[in-house]
Amino acid sequence: MGETDDVDLLDPFRQFFSLRRDVLVLSLAMFAFSLGFQMTNRYVPEYLSALGASAFVVGMFGTVGNVIGAVYPYPGGRLSDRIGSRVALTLFGLLSSLGFAVWLVAPALGTVTVWGVVLEPWIWIFVGLFLAQAWKSFGLGATFAVVKQAVPPERLARGFASTEVFRRTAFLVGPLIAAGIIQSVAGFTVAFQYVLAVALLFAVVATALQHVLYDASEDSLGKEFEGVREVVDDLRNLPPELRPLLVGDTLVRFANGMVYVFFVIVITRFLEVGLDVGPVSLSPAAFFGVLLAVEMLVALVSMPPAARAAESVGLKPVVALGFLVYAVFPALLISVPADTPLTAPLVVALFAFSGLRFAGLPAHKALIVGPAERDTGGRVSGSYYLLRNAVVIPSAALGGLIYGGFSVPTTGLAFAGSPTFAFGLASAIGLVGVAYFAAFGTEYDAYA
Repeated sequence: MGETDDVDLLDPFRQFFSLRRDVLVLSLAMFAFSLGFQMTNRYVPEYLSALGASAFVVGMFGTVGNVIGAVYPYPGGRLSDRIGSRVALTLFGLLSSLGFAVWLVAPALGTVTVWGVVLEPWIWIFVGLFLAQAWKSFGLGATFAVVKQAVPPERLARGFASTEVFRRTAFLVGPLIAAGIIQSVAGFTVAFQYVLAVALLFAVVATALQHVLYDASEDSLGKEFEGVREVVDDLRNLPPELRPLLVGDTLVRFANGMVYVFFVIVITRFLEVGLDVGPVSLSPAAFFGVLLAVEMLVALVSMPPAARAAESVGLKPVVALGFLVYAVFPALLISVPADTPLTAPLVVALFAFSGLRFAGLPAHKALIVGPAERDTGGRVSGSYYLLRNAVVIPSAALGGLIYGGFSVPTTGLAFAGSPTFAFGLASAIGLVGVAYFAAFGTEYDAYA
């Protein structure tokens, strides 16, 4: 291996400043919005619980998020292909900013009665979710399309690694900001409102900057949308190489979706583990922010060498490694013993391990968008995520039922709830997805 092929952890940052202006602006917007998302979204389940939501409602939050994730990317990708990425991303940014604002004022809006039905304060979290997810989910196709147009096919993994490094850097900084605020302000609900206010500021600034700085002169537009029939055609015409990836990815994401929203609750309420280091004593909620930062630090360190490795050994092994980490993490986390001197160190080690799941993300995106023809990057990625996320929709609600328990009215049937069973089942389903992709996944000639 020549000198120029040595792994350089700063290489994505150098590539970042050499990218075309549109990709550069996109990466900066991704950084700002990701700060807001990571500061808030991972804590929303705890926010819901503080507002009186049950485990099933927390699970439903994840399921509604899955619905949005399934429905938004396709029209978002088509819209970006049709009207251009600049206008599309500006619109999505405004909607996301409004969503953060709704989350911020949710406790003040309080309980409302509609047609005799009493709606608890946590209902506003769901209202805000439909808006807050806009840039992340609507804009998914636009981000794929911009990178697809800007980067040579043989370097797609590195192109996605560059934008991902900046996005994941925000995932490192965001939780630390949130942890600092939560540790400094008494009462989780009030502290989280301060976090939401900061996230709203980031979103507004990012929307304004991307609208002003994004160079739309080289945007290429796809053809006009022709109706629902074209959606079906796009789904049927997905490149055949994507099918094994889609099946394995869907199983892994379904498994992760069953328990993802409960990670913060496992730390704050199941394990009730904080961190004591010398004079510093972090509450479980603040400690969770540190854990997310540890996870992202490992992700940032591992993504550049993984992207380089994908060009040497192929995309499939790198993607499979990420899937494997996704699959085994829930079972490992729920198995950590509580109330022991090793609880906090073990949890830190597990979240560091979890960071390796992001190592395969640039290669994963390259596998998705690689075979797309010009002007269809948004459409192909949107179609892929539409299928995957549609199947994943019920995962969080199912996880909530298993985690918190349920009863069937008038039948006497009841399930007491078992966090351990929920997390163990999630890992088992994830491992099936890993095995399927390992057995049937293929490489594209451009990267083999």
